[in-house]
Amino acid sequence: MQHPPHQSLQVATVHGVRGIPGPRTPAREEDGPWHAEAVCRRDEAGLFFAPSKEPTAARLAREEAAKRVCARCPVMVACREHALLQPEPYGVWGGLTAAERRVVLARRRRRAAELRQGPGAEPIAAAG
Repeated sequence: MQHPPHQSLQVATVHGVRGIPGPRTPAREEDGPWHAEAVCRRDEAGLFFAPSKEPTAARLAREEAAKRVCARCPVMVACREHALLQPEPYGVWGGLTAAERRVVLARRRRRAAELRQGPGAEPIAAAG
């Protein structure tokens, strides 16, 4: 069995304590292969997930360090897509923070809605 590259902040059943990261399994079997090639498998999971009450400056520095790890990863795009499809609510995945992934997902939803409306649909004019 292949292990995920880093842990998400799901409730750990082995530790029996809420809030301690536990191992995460892929949502789909086909997700597994990219995990083996992930650079973050060799790094501390704490780099990718915030401790509780982390100061903003420390969080930003940690996220930038995690993104540097992601930038050199051969499976960054697969990891990112996994995190967007889950969606993973915490941590840095595929070089994106949770907030950045929410922006990407919102753009994708907006784009999908535009495509459903079709090319001839008139945009709604702003009031004012």
